Amino acid sequence: MSDLLKNIIRFALLILIQVYVLNQIPQLHRFITPYLYYLFILWLPFSIPRVGLLLLGFATGIVLDYFTMTPGLHAAPCVLIAYARPFIIQILMPKDIGEFNYREPSPKAMGWTQYGIYVLILTLLHHGYLVFLEWMSFGSFLDFIIKVIATTAISLLLIFTVELLFPRKLKYRTNVQ
Repeated sequence: MSDLLKNIIRFALLILIQVYVLNQIPQLHRFITPYLYYLFILWLPFSIPRVGLLLLGFATGIVLDYFTMTPGLHAAPCVLIAYARPFIIQILMPKDIGEFNYREPSPKAMGWTQYGIYVLILTLLHHGYLVFLEWMSFGSFLDFIIKVIATTAISLLLIFTVELLFPRKLKYRTNVQ
């Protein structure tokens, strides 16, 4: 399957799961909201140029905003993590590029520790900005911090569960495309 088709299916599946499953779950607690849709941005190939990454981040967020009728609420955090993603990857990639042969981020490609740090940082950025936009006009700072931590924890649990239950078959980078 080509990378383009795989990413289109991944995009549609993650948006549909977010809209029709995770958003329909009765609220567990006022601080816990599960999000999984932004995993599309985290799983994009390393080789996507920054402008393409930003456009895909905006498209991911705006499509979810369309379904949830929250204009720009999800688009802004998705663009933020799409912008920060190359910096985080550059910091976490091995210095010897010869040992790094995978096309996209995963526990197999980066190792569980680096992948966990990668997912944690981008999830905290996404959820921190999303909750900040939701709570900008009301709420206390303590409620803001608790919601960011609780939402991040449930989302990380979902992401690592998906990684363990559905391991991805990764392609190696080659000189021939």
